[in-house]
Amino acid sequence: MTEQRKVTTGHLLALLTILIWGTTFISTKILLIDFTPVEILFFRFLIGYVVLFMLYPRPLRTASFREELLFMAAGLCGVTLYFLIENIALVYTHAASVGVIVSIGPFLTAVLAHFFLKGEKLHTRFIAGFGVALTGIILIGLNGSLILRLNPLGDLLAFLAPAVWAVYSVLMRTISQRNYSTIGATRKVFFYGLLFMTPALFLFEFNLDFTRLTNMVNLSNLLFLGLGASALCFVTWNRAVGLLGAVKTSVYIYLVPVITVGASALILQERITWVTVLGTGLALGGSLISEGKSKIATTSDRDTPSYVESG
Repeated sequence: MTEQRKVTTGHLLALLTILIWGTTFISTKILLIDFTPVEILFFRFLIGYVVLFMLYPRPLRTASFREELLFMAAGLCGVTLYFLIENIALVYTHAASVGVIVSIGPFLTAVLAHFFLKGEKLHTRFIAGFGVALTGIILIGLNGSLILRLNPLGDLLAFLAPAVWAVYSVLMRTISQRNYSTIGATRKVFFYGLLFMTPALFLFEFNLDFTRLTNMVNLSNLLFLGLGASALCFVTWNRAVGLLGAVKTSVYIYLVPVITVGASALILQERITWVTVLGTGLALGGSLISEGKSKIATTSDRDTPSYVESG
């Protein structure tokens, strides 16, 4: 695969991932009628793990216990902690606040990558794009209310969510340099994510009432989250991180609220205000600015190995 083809493939995979992740809130919102947040989280990743196991049933053996620790940490951060912290934050603070705070994830990823990954240095275009995109995301979160309500505990938790996702992104970039199968690596991450999630099942409301799945609305939405948002999207996202790097891939997170707004209007018939339109434009513009090439980034990225073809 040529360098240009790798870059193009990485961007397409990241865009596909964000298009799906930007609509998952609809399925989650529907499922919350009959399921608790931790139940949704557990079932979606269990489905995802089963699917990935069917696609890649071979054991993924690591070269050392140190490399195994990378997968354990990735499962803890990217699956267990990120989603649990985000869901708990929503209990204590407003969704708009969480949406705005979580959007700093790409910046935190860039900072960590700057210090821990070779060839992923911060540059002025990225910082400028972050500022523009964050302004747009704040406007989308406000949606014309002009008041962003703050809650210390909830907002602190919301800040921790993108922090652990940044750690996950750096870990997956490190794992990608080991040339493991993308599907096999993602499956192993899911395994540890589910393992570390097990104690939370006893701390929060959780039951195995499968009669809820006889409702086709529940079943279809859970399958969408498990097959699409988990099994497919984590593979495509991890592959994109391997091809583009943690920083460039993370920029696509800016588009999540944009897609969410569009999906809300189309599916839930929610009203779009001029403030939302302005915020959407700024978020899109900021992502384009951050994606601008920098001599440091483009030169050193060529020296960084990526995932081998999955199989």
